[in-house]
Amino acid sequence: MKKIMRVFLLVLLLCIAGGCKHETQENEYKDQNIDIYYINRDETTIRSEKYEIQSSDISNTIEEVLAKMKEAPEKAELKAAPFSDIVIHAIRLEETILTLDLDEKYNSLPYTTEVLVRASIVKTLTQIPGVEFVSIEVGGAPLIDTAGEVVGLLAKDQFVDNPEGQISNNAQANFLLYFADESGTNLVPVQRYMEYNTNIPPEKLVAEMIIQGPSAGEDSYPVVNPNTKVISIIMKDRTCYLNLDENFLTQVYSVNSDVTIYSLVNSIIALNNVNKVQISVNGKTEVTYMESISLTNYFERNLDLVKQQTEETNE
Repeated sequence: MKKIMRVFLLVLLLCIAGGCKHETQENEYKDQNIDIYYINRDETTIRSEKYEIQSSDISNTIEEVLAKMKEAPEKAELKAAPFSDIVIHAIRLEETILTLDLDEKYNSLPYTTEVLVRASIVKTLTQIPGVEFVSIEVGGAPLIDTAGEVVGLLAKDQFVDNPEGQISNNAQANFLLYFADESGTNLVPVQRYMEYNTNIPPEKLVAEMIIQGPSAGEDSYPVVNPNTKVISIIMKDRTCYLNLDENFLTQVYSVNSDVTIYSLVNSIIALNNVNKVQISVNGKTEVTYMESISLTNYFERNLDLVKQQTEETNE
């Protein structure tokens, strides 16, 4: 009888110990403070707000944190990462890899916005104990970057914060830009060497440089209304879809319409990862630019307008 009692007490003690251990593991999440990363209003940076976890286990914690990311932050200068209307089809945690399968609407995010959303997701979720890597799928397929490559596993150290909190990696490159000549009837090639943020798609950077016009010392003239805004840029199958606002349709310079169009097209295609460019205005291509060029077309490189080439041919 005593032997039976000793066995019973031993089993009871083991059960109590196991239960205490389980409770400790659950309480590892509850009341822990983490940083929820949001995007600023200009969509140029991510910044965080402190949040106290309410859930006790990892599965509920992940869902809680994702839900919190979709809520409006307290700071007025920030906004929730813009995927609140994007359905999360599946959440899978295998070892330390958290996979999110997102709705295909995710692919419609402008590239610069998507990079910030990606950074906010990874930097937020990898604070949860047990999550070291994040893998993003879209419609069940791995996330693809603008070069057509699989993004793969993402870790928090892949996104570096500068002192202002902006996700930033800088590089230097030489850009070939095309502006107008003095007559406004030809294109002039300009080489511009500069440092830029690699999180900004080079196609957007080039389009914005064309809109801003030539720099001092560049013997050329502007071609696009400087009030024009780049709404979005999407790269797909080596085609650049450039969406501009309505200011693009108002020409303020004495420049031929084809010079304006091919200033943008030739400059973007000079990046070498683009074969064609389609230009839209507020998302619409059923537009005729300056009553002469239909934007329903896919534009390819046109060097016939380049003044330097014309002069060499006439020699």
